[in-house]
Amino acid sequence: MTAPGDRLDPGATEPIPVIGERQGFRDTFSALAVFNYRLYFLAQIFANTGGWMQRVAIDWLVLELTGDVGLVGLTVSLQFAPTLILGAWAGVVSDRFSRRRLLIGTQTVGVVVNAVLATFVLTGVVQTWQVMVAAAVLGTSTAIDAPARAAFMSEMVGPARLRNAISLNAGVFHLGGLAGPAVSGAMIVVIGSGWSIAVNAGTSLVAVVALLSMRKRELRPAPQAVRARGQIREAIRYAASKPTIRWPIVLLAFVSVFGMNLPVLLAAAADDRYGTGAAGYGLYSSLAALGAFLGALTSARRRTLRLRSIVAAACAYGLVTAFAGLAPWYFAFLSALVGLGLARLLFATGAESMTQLSTNLVIRGRIMSFYFMVLLGGQALGGVIIGFVAEQFGPQAGFVVAGAVPALAALVIGIGLARARELRLAFDLRRPWRPVRIEPRRERPAA
Repeated sequence: MTAPGDRLDPGATEPIPVIGERQGFRDTFSALAVFNYRLYFLAQIFANTGGWMQRVAIDWLVLELTGDVGLVGLTVSLQFAPTLILGAWAGVVSDRFSRRRLLIGTQTVGVVVNAVLATFVLTGVVQTWQVMVAAAVLGTSTAIDAPARAAFMSEMVGPARLRNAISLNAGVFHLGGLAGPAVSGAMIVVIGSGWSIAVNAGTSLVAVVALLSMRKRELRPAPQAVRARGQIREAIRYAASKPTIRWPIVLLAFVSVFGMNLPVLLAAAADDRYGTGAAGYGLYSSLAALGAFLGALTSARRRTLRLRSIVAAACAYGLVTAFAGLAPWYFAFLSALVGLGLARLLFATGAESMTQLSTNLVIRGRIMSFYFMVLLGGQALGGVIIGFVAEQFGPQAGFVVAGAVPALAALVIGIGLARARELRLAFDLRRPWRPVRIEPRRERPAA
């Protein structure tokens, strides 16, 4: 534990190695060799997909009850706003209390709230205010859950497998974000909103059972911070002092606001650009999810991280997204969806991994709360911006804006890092397939 008034040493975590080393394929899922993480990972597949299903089902339920798109927007805000308002406080809570117990509590809330709401819907007594209250409670639970969940990784697998565990978990999170809305849409059509919400109650219950079934003696509890003044300011200073935390979060802000509202763009493309309807939307979501799956596998095999790789992945994601909007042929558009799904996962897993691995265990909950405030808050804001662009100027313009802004931000940050002598261009004509690359600038030996 840290005593009140103690300050964390900004150098408590060593810099991340810059030389990349790729693991063999058999090591792609090495974190799953740990029993506790294996339980957690399998439960996360259900719980995370169920969480995205819940968001779509609740939004659709409000539309069915009221026919008011404005109230749907309010419902979305109630699910995301708690992360923006309470996120920093939730990070402090994560650092001060048992993260496993916090997760059991938040998932139990999910079981109860979804079960009650599903009962109201299936019995035909649901009212709009009940849905609003449920959305707010679930949003508050998510605000507490996200930083605790991220910081809990190291307690399950230890430092040796942490990079692999973070990559796998981030892959599940973002795959759920792509697949969950599509699955929920299909379920609403087939069985209705009520049963879709009930399914999410079941997925949350799976997560609770997994957490309760863990072998506590094999966990590696992190030291807990004690109550003290200025803990949020301390975390802000800590994050700002480390380039490997600061720049991934800055990039995440641009990508989450402009580039992570893919369902909005895919729906617009299916409806307005290609006229393929619900079947096309499902196909587009599946192709992006396929690319995300490939990106998750690629990321999980990389043992070390580079800041320049994260910058490059953000730039690539932006460029491929913009290309999807400008694609001259339908097949080119479909191919671009696979590419943007892959690039999105490479960026997302890299940014989250570098942020976590650059952070001292005692303060990790607070740092990850900032990360998720940017991620979820950016998506909430970006949905309005990208939706407006797609509505006013067409889906092609939406794709271009969603890609061009993150790509430009990544380019500016990359140039800034190079000018700060942290990176340089290297030329090697002996490798014609990769003649130009970005690498760390070698320091001159001391005289």
